Amino acid sequence: MKTVECQSQVLVDGPVGEEPQMPDKDTMAMTGTEDTPGGRASPDSQDLQPSVFHSIKLFVLCHSLLQLAQLMISGYLKSSISTVEKRFGLSSQTSGLLAAFNEVGNTTLIVFVSYFGIRVHRPRLIGCGAILVALAGLLMTLPHFISEPYRYDGTSSGNVSQDFEASLCLPTTLVPAPASSSSNCSSHTEAKHLTMVGIMFVAQTLLGVGGVPIQPFGISYIDDFAHSNNSPLYLGIVFAVTLMGPGLAFGLGGVMLRLYVDIDRMPEGGISLTSKDPRWVGAWWLGFLISAGAVALAAIPYFFFPREMPKEKQELHFRRRVLTVVSKDEDAPPGEPPKKEGLAQMAPDLTVIQFIKVFPRVLLRTLRHPIFLLVVLSQVCMSCAVAGMATFLSKFLERQFSITASYANMLIGCLSIPGAIMGIVLGGILVKCLHLSPMRCSALCLLGSLFCLLFSLPLFFMGCSTHQIAGITHQPGQPGLELFPGCMEPCSCPSDDFNPVCESSTRVEYLSPCHAGCTNQAAPDKSHVFYTNCSCVTGSGPVQAGSCNSACSHLVLPFMLLISLGGVMASVIHTPSFMLILRGVKKEDKALAVGIQFMLLRVLAWMPSPVIHGSAIDTTCVHWAQSCGRRAVCRYYDNDLLRNRFIGLQFFFKVGSLACFALILAILRQQDKEEGTKVTCPGLQQQLLVSQPEKKPEESRV
Repeated sequence: MKTVECQSQVLVDGPVGEEPQMPDKDTMAMTGTEDTPGGRASPDSQDLQPSVFHSIKLFVLCHSLLQLAQLMISGYLKSSISTVEKRFGLSSQTSGLLAAFNEVGNTTLIVFVSYFGIRVHRPRLIGCGAILVALAGLLMTLPHFISEPYRYDGTSSGNVSQDFEASLCLPTTLVPAPASSSSNCSSHTEAKHLTMVGIMFVAQTLLGVGGVPIQPFGISYIDDFAHSNNSPLYLGIVFAVTLMGPGLAFGLGGVMLRLYVDIDRMPEGGISLTSKDPRWVGAWWLGFLISAGAVALAAIPYFFFPREMPKEKQELHFRRRVLTVVSKDEDAPPGEPPKKEGLAQMAPDLTVIQFIKVFPRVLLRTLRHPIFLLVVLSQVCMSCAVAGMATFLSKFLERQFSITASYANMLIGCLSIPGAIMGIVLGGILVKCLHLSPMRCSALCLLGSLFCLLFSLPLFFMGCSTHQIAGITHQPGQPGLELFPGCMEPCSCPSDDFNPVCESSTRVEYLSPCHAGCTNQAAPDKSHVFYTNCSCVTGSGPVQAGSCNSACSHLVLPFMLLISLGGVMASVIHTPSFMLILRGVKKEDKALAVGIQFMLLRVLAWMPSPVIHGSAIDTTCVHWAQSCGRRAVCRYYDNDLLRNRFIGLQFFFKVGSLACFALILAILRQQDKEEGTKVTCPGLQQQLLVSQPEKKPEESRV
């Protein structure tokens, strides 16, 4: 009985050497010691039921849902990137920078997470971070509410008939004085535009800052209080649920972008746009509201979890392994925890200044390891391709195949994201079931990179050239405005007017009915509008409202199939490349090596890649919209150039990843040969010494 009492006392008061510290309030409430003098368990403590929040299984469930919601709100901007560009007149370079700012706040703070993680109330800090993420999501919607209603034409959007008549070719004397963009421009207008864009940049930064404690603290909390054999299962569940976040983000974007942006303040007469109209802007802000609400709800339970909870009970079939672990730690002095190595041992005793001083030395030591450096470089190259694809694939599909933003997001959410999840799971299964050595892991990574590269080759040829746009592009052998010189002279078309119409017989697109010289319009309903009596069109029309459809729309599904297969191959190498890092560095540097890996991926891949891809996309623009004398959103791209440069960037990064894995395989083979030589030489040397004892030692060297 005395032994049992001593063991229960250790469980309540903690290890020897921590007696002066006051017990945590949550721990006292759990053990029934809060109101007992000296912190000892009361006789009635056995009758108290532990709180439901003292269950690691509940924490795993809550953390899976929180990371799912957090990844959904982080990835939602990528699903609506082209819509945000149209709404606020942003270039692809600016929108790429906006998407990258999510990583800025995260990267600046992630290095110190391992230092502060052992000194704070982890569940509460996770909850505070989640609340900050939810507030950042709400802040992202603020520009919608403080801006004026979206105007897709040069007139008031409250009168549908004015939308039709404003774009017609009318004599100069009959044209009402339009409110040109230059007359609407003022210092207040420009300042308001910069304010709205600045708010979104701040929101993206806060989104990254709020996400810093969520994953590291959650994983360490689960690993600390779950049974050692259950911890991998719990972490696998968390990661599996988390991977569905990007898929839900693109699915949510597909639903929200079907709704009109000003659904909360629709004009009385309605709107004359459909989702297929190039001027259509969906309700991008509504997805942030829904995602922020989901994150806020998922954050609530974290304020009720204790700072520490009892270790999960050991099951009988784990007894042998537990005894093995205990026997290994028998050499440690009584009452002391097992000795830790490396930075993990020093971290609790270091101040912030000392931690900053020690960190560069360990960083340089880790980076000098050739396998670690090459694996990280290969992951940087692959992550650059993934980051650019995730940010701008939706926009690329819209432009290349003339599909709506909603349909593009649905394709990505239903094909690409599930393929990536399958690839990660498949890579883990191969490593576990085949018991792959580091050399075979590198060979698997090399094969995965090679197949990923091969699936990218056909993408260069799956697309069409930009159809002819009157006054902007001209294709040889196609009629243009030169057939009707001076046809627009009596029209006085506004320079910033954009209401495209298409002559279906010749597939020639005009910026507006006025640019086609049309004087009449016929609208059986809002979704079918035609313009007639067009002086710049063969046969005087009619022309249909909206852009001309792409002749390659049927290729979108094969294109997405190849993208998904390439994503599967790129995801297969995730687990084996991670194992190369864990097995390639010193035991005491493993935790820090993983932290350095994620930091370098953010700094070298996830931050610059969206900006690089956005800048490359901007170079393919052939017609820019103008807003107050500045370049705004791009209206037309050279599709061939867009495809070659976008897919070319992907191909370049994948070649870099392939080259790194080839070098890793060559280095590992060389190391394997050297180890084989070291093993063989001592045996051969001993044999020579025995068979030739009369010779001098110098003659027996091998």
